[in-house]
Amino acid sequence: MSITANSDLPNLVSENMEAITSNTDGSWKNLGAELVYTQDEAGRYLSFYWQHCPRFGLDPKQIVTDAKTDAVFTPVDKVAYLERLQRILTTLEPERCQCWFSFHKHLIELELTISPILPTLGNPAIAVLAIGRLLQVRVSETAVNVTAQPPTELELALRSQQNQQLVTQITRNIRRTLNLDIIWQQTVDGLGELLQLKRSIICPYQPSSKKLKVIAEYRQPELGSMLGLEVDIASEPAFAQALATLEPILDENPKHPLFKQEKILVVATCYQDQPNGLIAVSLCDNCYGVTAAELELAKEVADQLGTAIAHATLYKELEAASQQAEEASRLKSEFLANVSHEIRTPLNGMIGFLKLILDGMADDPEEQRQFLLEAHKSSLHLLDVISDILDFAKIEAGKMELELGAVSLEELFSDVGNFMRLQAEQRRLSFRMHLPETSDEILVYGDYQRLKQVMLNLVGNAIKFTHEGGVTVNTDVVRKKVVFKDQEFPGMLRVRVADTGIGVSLDKQDKLFQLFSQVDGSRTRQYGGTGLGLVISQKLVEAMGGEVHFYSLGEGLGSTVTFTVPLYQQPVMVSSTEGNSQD
Repeated sequence: MSITANSDLPNLVSENMEAITSNTDGSWKNLGAELVYTQDEAGRYLSFYWQHCPRFGLDPKQIVTDAKTDAVFTPVDKVAYLERLQRILTTLEPERCQCWFSFHKHLIELELTISPILPTLGNPAIAVLAIGRLLQVRVSETAVNVTAQPPTELELALRSQQNQQLVTQITRNIRRTLNLDIIWQQTVDGLGELLQLKRSIICPYQPSSKKLKVIAEYRQPELGSMLGLEVDIASEPAFAQALATLEPILDENPKHPLFKQEKILVVATCYQDQPNGLIAVSLCDNCYGVTAAELELAKEVADQLGTAIAHATLYKELEAASQQAEEASRLKSEFLANVSHEIRTPLNGMIGFLKLILDGMADDPEEQRQFLLEAHKSSLHLLDVISDILDFAKIEAGKMELELGAVSLEELFSDVGNFMRLQAEQRRLSFRMHLPETSDEILVYGDYQRLKQVMLNLVGNAIKFTHEGGVTVNTDVVRKKVVFKDQEFPGMLRVRVADTGIGVSLDKQDKLFQLFSQVDGSRTRQYGGTGLGLVISQKLVEAMGGEVHFYSLGEGLGSTVTFTVPLYQQPVMVSSTEGNSQD
């Protein structure tokens, strides 16, 4: 159907154009184009033909004759459209573009090629010829491809071309970055804006989790936000099916309230056939069914996104590992510096006192004996430092050999008490050790020398870091069968070393068991030691089937260290204390 203006075209329009625009016998239809119209420099229609006019209830005659084009069929961004017309008329160069037009409740996107209608030589161009086709239509703010009839083969081909361009654009965008947050947001924005969706969301997926959290979202302003919400996979069958099959799933009856009265397309992102995320997009109720080709494109987008997610995750993990390695290297260097100081200090003391004796600087035998005692004390300290380093090296190399067997708890406590009580008395601290009240001997399963080393280490630290008050060692029996190295034991013995010392702040306690890490370097310099004591104790106790834990309410509030070791046999508890043993 072709309608032209009743008035003659301006004389400056070529004679050829006059003949075509004045023809009302369907010349435009004979061109084979879906949409053809002419306009003057002000954007007024001189002629108009569109094969979809009946479908949208458009009257070509009204479009051409009605001066109020805004009320009929007009560009949404009229200013930009008229600027384009002026540019084409000035440069005399055709332009290709995509423009939105409005008509009543319809928003219609057209793909256009706009060309200047060349006048006779020497005269300015004052009209344009536009040839185009339909891309998509929005009705009542809902994106559809057509409104009343199924899409034609041409429109389906156009949709396929658009979707392929969308895949290419999204793929190009997500490959430009390794930032997961940017990848997720660019994807939902790209899908939402280019397809005019009501909503699109992305959720990362972990096989161990039963819920999906929305971490990126595109939505129309009138819709409620789903960002940050958790969706139970079991309550959304389409989600579970997409994750299980890795195929796009169209759900016409989603359960989530924010998807109410919406059809959603769900597709899992994956890498090496393992799902790592989920995309869900809302489709309008009256849009045409998604074609097989479009489902395949949706899967392609998901595969590209899944690969990008995997690469970004791997990069993030590598970056974290690199930072950890740098931090470990820094801590190791700091540790070696502290250890070298710990080695030099007693060594310098030994050399100094021995040189005083060799140089005859001792005034009498008693002073000479005092110098020898100080040198011997420094040598013992040096031995402790070197022993810690060697023990740690053996543990790290897996060369630590343990002689596991029955150990008498009473004998162990007696040896430790005799050795440590003198140190506590010299610092004017109370020192108490309590054994469980039993009718028989308590035997634990472990290596006697290594258990003694652990207790000396823990009690020694408690005494060293306590200025007033005291140190208390308590024990209790945990009646719970345990299996260690394929052998069953009747329970565990828990040893608790508590002090009233300087304590450790809550934010620094996680450093206590880190390799080469010290809570405070100034403490090491003030109190001495390598900082390996707790780490070595932890490794030794774990090698004997137990655990080590540290507790402190904060600086100045004391500390408690506990460790467990398997019971070799079940002791017979005295009735008065049996109720205090823990199950």
